[in-house]
Amino acid sequence: MAVVQIDVALFRKMVINGAINLKNHQAEVDAFNVFPVPDGDTGTNMSMTVTSGIRELETCESSSIIDNAKVLSRGALMGARGNSGVILSQFFRGLYVGLKEIQHNYLDIHDLMNCLKSGCKVAYKAVMEPVEGTILTVVREAAENTEANIDKFSSIDELVDFYYAEACKSLERTPELLPVLKEAGVVDSGGAGFCKVVEGMNLALKGKILSVESEEHAEKKEKKIETKYIYVTELKLDLKKPDSFDVKELIAPLSLLGEYVKVERVDNHAFVSVNTDRPGRVIEICQKQGEFVTFKIENIKTQNEEPKQEAKAAEPEKDSALIAVCFGSGIVQTFKEMGVDYVIEGGQTMNPSTESFVEAIKTVNAKNVIIIPNNGNVVMAAKQAAGLVGNINVRVLPAKTIAQGYVSLINYNPEAGIDENVAAMTEQIEHVKSGEITYSIRDTEIKGVKINSGDFMGIADGEIVVSTAKKEDALSGLLEKIIEEDSEIITFFVGADVTEDEKQLVEDVCLNINSNLDVEIIDGNQDIYSYIIAVE
Repeated sequence: MAVVQIDVALFRKMVINGAINLKNHQAEVDAFNVFPVPDGDTGTNMSMTVTSGIRELETCESSSIIDNAKVLSRGALMGARGNSGVILSQFFRGLYVGLKEIQHNYLDIHDLMNCLKSGCKVAYKAVMEPVEGTILTVVREAAENTEANIDKFSSIDELVDFYYAEACKSLERTPELLPVLKEAGVVDSGGAGFCKVVEGMNLALKGKILSVESEEHAEKKEKKIETKYIYVTELKLDLKKPDSFDVKELIAPLSLLGEYVKVERVDNHAFVSVNTDRPGRVIEICQKQGEFVTFKIENIKTQNEEPKQEAKAAEPEKDSALIAVCFGSGIVQTFKEMGVDYVIEGGQTMNPSTESFVEAIKTVNAKNVIIIPNNGNVVMAAKQAAGLVGNINVRVLPAKTIAQGYVSLINYNPEAGIDENVAAMTEQIEHVKSGEITYSIRDTEIKGVKINSGDFMGIADGEIVVSTAKKEDALSGLLEKIIEEDSEIITFFVGADVTEDEKQLVEDVCLNINSNLDVEIIDGNQDIYSYIIAVE
């Protein structure tokens, strides 16, 4: 049956289905990372972004489609992670902006088209220097090509079919717009994630309601798998309308609140089990379907939790404070020793959300705050948070690597004003060379460097310059690229995989290249990256 209107119930089903489809394919999207490093996280970031929006949507009791879109937008905005996640959150914000112009409580073809155009417009405005061949291109071309053909559509499902097809075609063209994608043999990962969201929404229009794919197969393979959630919540419901009860429509929202979701109907009862951090929300969702016969909530993960950094709101407000994003216990400790007030743990393998930055800004209780992202994929979320904290003066430093952030701290003066500090720290960043040693997860070739899966790669200022089977050869090749005649200081954050013998060799390799170097070695204890290097 053709769909001619999207009411609030269908709107909710579409966005939830889109989120689930992305979550089911997030590993596939992660794999589109241009660099073959094991920290590709675009799919994970985008999935966590839209899932954050869905979790807030599930709390909305309003029957207004505009109210639902507003709550979804706000949740995605606060949960946005990584550059593609921020852009996706802005797309959903654009949908809400487009909906605000509608006088009725549904979307027809033209209303939906206006919302898709608005989503594109808002997403582009969120990026200071838009790059074509990315998720932005996919969003724009899908909207433009659909609008150009809108007279051909007699129903919303025809429009969304066409929009999804155009998004996929645009995605396939991204390597022609970004040579680095073509050389690596991948399409844009952000665009791929967006297509998965649209695909899920399109499936909902066709009546196919998805659920998060079961992880039971992984349990059989690994025999033992730990859950990342705290509570196992088990319920028995006496269903209000057993004849019309659809198991999938209960599984869908629950699967975005946790994992190992099971819903079984037996006669007039439903049995529910889910591992979650939000058992109260599970109860609220289930209560809409019937009355509880029994329910049990059990804490299954009381240990291994990182202690939260205590809020400092009770202390007098400071003039200035520093927030940094770091990973690895030794790196975190080093940044704290150098004056950082609050460390958000993450960066290479897990980009923090906009909400994490907002909470950190409020916690440091200062009039002026400088954020040191230490990762290029963290900058947009940090800047988005800076615009959400009212009268606090927040500046985001252009530090895209741990090395840049570390060296910038040398020029930080707690007695100076924020403008003076940002200028001095930025200047310091411009005089540091960054290096990393990590390993490859696939065969590829980037800018003439042939890379085999399992190789150790040397990355200099964001560019792979060497790839070899031996770690020490990769290190020597990288150091020859980043150490110059006038280099004075070189600092190594060594990873958890580096042996004591390897540490002893580091200084010798450096001094063989430049005998005047002052070599410092710090136990960073980071994963994935054997060495993180700053050359001044």
